[in-house]
Amino acid sequence: MAEGLDLKRYVRDVPDFPKPGILFRDITPLLANPGAFREAIQRMAAPFRGERVDVVVAAEARGFIFAAPMAVELNAGFVPIRKPGKLPFDTHAFHYELEYGADTLEIHIDGVRHGQRALVVDDLLATGGTVEACCRLLSDCGAVIVGCAFLIELAELGGATRIAPNRVHRVIRYG
Repeated sequence: MAEGLDLKRYVRDVPDFPKPGILFRDITPLLANPGAFREAIQRMAAPFRGERVDVVVAAEARGFIFAAPMAVELNAGFVPIRKPGKLPFDTHAFHYELEYGADTLEIHIDGVRHGQRALVVDDLLATGGTVEACCRLLSDCGAVIVGCAFLIELAELGGATRIAPNRVHRVIRYG
């Protein structure tokens, strides 16, 4: 890994997106730079090297960008979690409440087996609602959650507290 590479330099701040008052952390400059992207994957995977990770799991869509190469880094399988109707085989579903409504996530019934060790990955940890739903879906499938890894954490939004006691690793922290 390239020591000292400041990955925050590759995250663009976009004020008032998607609505006024929101400061959006845009990762596309990081993704466009092969060295920064490689470094991000390596740093996200680093604490889990040497541990048994059977599957790396992510909810669509940006989580897939980081989870698939992390699965390769950790010699693990990659399992997608998707919105209803997107997976072509029988699924387990988890319904959960959001601030304004409800949502559902699905995983193939054979995606994660009972007792498998799963690492949950996403690009960003904000309030933690989606990752909490992923963890609960995996637990319902009998998986053991090794931890949750993120490129970015927006600490002031409390996501790490929401997904406790699951282990949280982030590369970049704001707030």
